[in-house]
Amino acid sequence: MDELTRFRHALAAWAAGGARAGAAAAKARELAGSVRMVVLVEGGSDQVALETLATRHGRDLGAEGIAVVPLGGATNIGRFLDVCGPCGLDLPLAGLCDTGEERHFRRHLERVGLGTGLTPAGLESLGFHVCVADLEDELIRALGADGVRQVIDAQGEMRPFHTFQGQPAQRSRPVEHQLRRFMGTHSGRKALYARALVARLDLARIPRPLERLTEHVFAAS
Repeated sequence: MDELTRFRHALAAWAAGGARAGAAAAKARELAGSVRMVVLVEGGSDQVALETLATRHGRDLGAEGIAVVPLGGATNIGRFLDVCGPCGLDLPLAGLCDTGEERHFRRHLERVGLGTGLTPAGLESLGFHVCVADLEDELIRALGADGVRQVIDAQGEMRPFHTFQGQPAQRSRPVEHQLRRFMGTHSGRKALYARALVARLDLARIPRPLERLTEHVFAAS
């Protein structure tokens, strides 16, 4: 396990609190010297998308000391800001969230002293970017329904997708909605398609939140 992975694990244990928090805090502080920025994202698929896009640009975020940290849900943002923000490790921060979770990010960024009355533009100035609906929605719109179906076919999952489309709850819904819901039906599928869709995208059509976050991270590393 490399240092950045150990740092992420220590940070998560510290943020979770409990009996292990003290030892985890000490380990995170020990490893923080090699960390140049922490990027807080809602889940593992967001981490995969950002790291895949960086690779397509010829960059290795881990080697550059950029720790992309999944929160395990947007409501955990406060705990992670407490441990890696101004009152904790005081590391440079950035992040990505869904539009429905923006309020959690905004409230806790203000609480830890990283802004007041934050607007969407204010969030972006801090390096925090918001997806319309969620990242899957952004990627589907960028690639188009036909392009996404080609990716599903390349993954050998066209038959499961057609079965999913035939479910009564899905039959009348737009194909874009079906594609988005399909990606969340099995554990690990969101991460699988985050990597596959970003790998397929034209670099001139990267969704704005992901592109702007990547630019912010590259500028800091």
